[in-house]
Amino acid sequence: MDLMRIDSEFFVPFLIFAIPIVAIVGGITAGIVRTLGQQRLMEMAQRERIAAIERGLDLSKLPPMPLAGGGDELSSMYLSPNEYSRRRSQNLMTGGVITLFVGIGVMLFLYVLDRGDNTWGVGIVPFTVGIGLLISSWLVRPRNAEPPRS
Repeated sequence: MDLMRIDSEFFVPFLIFAIPIVAIVGGITAGIVRTLGQQRLMEMAQRERIAAIERGLDLSKLPPMPLAGGGDELSSMYLSPNEYSRRRSQNLMTGGVITLFVGIGVMLFLYVLDRGDNTWGVGIVPFTVGIGLLISSWLVRPRNAEPPRS
């Protein structure tokens, strides 16, 4: 019985500290893997262009080069700059709307849960982050965009 108590007293604090450590190490590892993948993709695109030049092909028929360091997604490799800007603006708007409504939901939930205190103010943080994302979406949207071709 005493052996079980010693084990639980040892493992619970260990697990409490292991979760953030695993999350941090996992996030760093994911960032490294993503960076290596993007670097490899850029290298392959450059080799494709070199092979096209050696064969005498027209480079204008090839898709545009991926954005060096600026490509948020691997799928944005073959997007035009206008399409990339439009997609980035849409992603910021989506994140802004979601975060804005999470903030409103947290404020309403805490207001209904505890009417005596001002705990509802905790929801102001995600609310303002959502507004900031919506403003940044408006700022980065393409201004004089050409209409999409069908």
